[in-house]
Amino acid sequence: MFSRSRSNLALWFTLTMGSILVGFASVLYYQEVLDSLRNLDQLLDKKSRVMAVNAKYDTLKQQLDLENVPLLGSNVSPVDSELVYARWYDTQKQMVQFFGATPPLGLTTTLGFHTIKPEYHQVRGTFRDAWLRELTLPIYQDDLLIGYLQVATPLTYTQNDLAHLRLVLLLTVPATLLIIGLAGWWLGGLAMQPIRESYDQLQRFTADASHELRSPLSAINSNAQYGLISNNPSVQRQRFENIVDVAKSMSTLINNLLLLARHAGRLTAESLQPVDLKSELLKIADQYTKLEIAQHINLTYKLPNNSLIVLGDADLLHQAVVNLLTNACKYTKAGGQVQLNLFAQSSWAVIEVIDTGMGIPEADLPHIFERFYRVDKKRARSSGGYGLGLSIVQQIVSAHGGYIRVKSVIDKGSTFKIILPL
Repeated sequence: MFSRSRSNLALWFTLTMGSILVGFASVLYYQEVLDSLRNLDQLLDKKSRVMAVNAKYDTLKQQLDLENVPLLGSNVSPVDSELVYARWYDTQKQMVQFFGATPPLGLTTTLGFHTIKPEYHQVRGTFRDAWLRELTLPIYQDDLLIGYLQVATPLTYTQNDLAHLRLVLLLTVPATLLIIGLAGWWLGGLAMQPIRESYDQLQRFTADASHELRSPLSAINSNAQYGLISNNPSVQRQRFENIVDVAKSMSTLINNLLLLARHAGRLTAESLQPVDLKSELLKIADQYTKLEIAQHINLTYKLPNNSLIVLGDADLLHQAVVNLLTNACKYTKAGGQVQLNLFAQSSWAVIEVIDTGMGIPEADLPHIFERFYRVDKKRARSSGGYGLGLSIVQQIVSAHGGYIRVKSVIDKGSTFKIILPL
């Protein structure tokens, strides 16, 4: 699904940018054609007017350097060898003198510039097919029309330049389209990444929930069925108590899963409020000294004299610290010690939970923050754990722009550090 969507995004991006590129290349080529013709016309006009400065009938032969050349079929170059032909017509538009291929006896071309392709024309004694740029202009002397001058120059160099430009465009446009397509594929991947992550998160949430809820639902079903068929009130009461316990466990699991799904990514700026970590940790420490889970251990805490303020969600940070303390108390043997510390380090606030428990094997350390990962599956199941506590801690810390560090030694204990920006 995502590959198809990514391909569609890349295709539409390529078509859009490709259309713009082809349009730009077409405008560029058209403008180059106009500029080339304009430059050629200016040059041809300049040459023609130089030839026609003293263009009187009795001096035209000298201007064209045709004094010893027959009127027809001449192959002698005029003054400017770049001209293909030069023709002089009288005021009645009848041929008087010419150089180059045999022209029509009368002037039939309108005045101005024209691009023509005659069937053949003579260039230095040979016949070639070529496009020509022709200029026909009237010649005046003392405001009196004395004739018409018609000259032409080949478009060979202009055509070669345009052919070279076409070749460049023919090579660069497809190459650029290929680059645009690859860029569209890459940008499509970037654009789809948040959607893909959200989709993967939803799939993972659904899979995790269905997997973990299957066992408690089976327990509820079996206890309910057994309670219905039993006539012993004490047995029925025991079954109903089991159902209540399993339901509470399911509620905890669902709340944890919802917490993971709801707080993925960074918290919004609107949800951030100043949180006094010293005050929050003091409340947690006082609360835990009264809980049964901490009665078998020595729980101490060390807090700074001054308050440490961070921007965040107080309830979520409370949940993260409680999860760490719960694990520390749960996996520390009777008579062990759990210490809760808070201190500032540069521009960061550090919450430290240190225990003298059984520790975590080095091979398991890279995986302890994965969902439903249990270092000791039997121990976790018997104690009612689902392997979500540390995942929740990591996600809450990441949502606050912080990070978590852990060090552990087997049979000596573990140290967890929550590091948050002040």
